[in-house]
Amino acid sequence: MEIYTDSDGLVIFRKYSPLGELSSFASQYAQALSAGTDLGIAITDCDHFIAAGGVSKKDIIGKSMPEEIEQIISSRQVKVFKDGAAGVSINDKAALAVAPIIAAGDIAGSVILLANDNGNDAKESDLKLIKVAASFLGKQMEQ
Repeated sequence: MEIYTDSDGLVIFRKYSPLGELSSFASQYAQALSAGTDLGIAITDCDHFIAAGGVSKKDIIGKSMPEEIEQIISSRQVKVFKDGAAGVSINDKAALAVAPIIAAGDIAGSVILLANDNGNDAKESDLKLIKVAASFLGKQMEQ
């Protein structure tokens, strides 16, 4: 639990997010991944979107993670969707793949690969990149 005050002196309680501490770094990582894959990238903690690349950040950052994504990451496995079969969309972009972020044995969030406007499927190299990103972010949280 985080406790802080705003500029008006109000006390604010917020659930602590270890991955949220890396949000600036995660944002840069999402932008680099998006540039490398030509697809959208979203990074979540266990509750909210904390970073995005290749998609409108203002429409994603801070929003609650869909329950479908929570169920996917609880399996601790990378989930790949073919031909938009996910049924999960984030800001009208179909999720192509979801990689859970695991830190010290706990689920800390996810890296989500999003379709671009052309509706392309993810290439094998794109999938490897989000797996590496999830692993790297998990390792960063452990330090």
